[in-house]
Amino acid sequence: MEGRLVYVVGASGVGKDSLLNYARGHLPPDAGVRFAQRWITRPANAGGEAHRPLSAEEFARMQAAGRFAMAWRANGNAYGIDSEIRTWLGEGQTVVVSGSREYLPRALQDFPQLVVVNITADPALLPGRLERRAREVPVEIERRLKRGSQFGGPQFAIPLGVKAVEIRNDGAPEVAGAALISVLSGSAPV
Repeated sequence: MEGRLVYVVGASGVGKDSLLNYARGHLPPDAGVRFAQRWITRPANAGGEAHRPLSAEEFARMQAAGRFAMAWRANGNAYGIDSEIRTWLGEGQTVVVSGSREYLPRALQDFPQLVVVNITADPALLPGRLERRAREVPVEIERRLKRGSQFGGPQFAIPLGVKAVEIRNDGAPEVAGAALISVLSGSAPV
């Protein structure tokens, strides 16, 4: 039985990493959910998500060797999802990917049955959240916010016909985190 790919998107600052960490910490070990760790061309200590750091040259070599099931560039970095997700899906597991809104059309070509989880938040909250995570300097934060608005801001429109759910992350993280767990466990309708 083929597993389910859950593709989590949202503008910078909506709290994707926080919600993914919440779900990781609250799902039972036997839930059959695997979280893909991203390869990113930024330092390991950059703050935010735990990722696999590598140089631009290493990324290019891995991409050329077919190591990534998904790969894109955004915010001055290259991002890759290891091809191991294909194995996990083949084992019938639910696989969670922190994706890119810009990459979604390509992801749908390669994984047409994926489910999109669109994390949203009040746009007024985003600058403060980005500042608190201390990953970027102010000019980079401004770039992220501007890029986010190019893709519909925090209210990104999902392509027609795609299975999707929106989770609003304005309040207590436990509320949005519980909603994400419901989607991942299959108890929430999508």
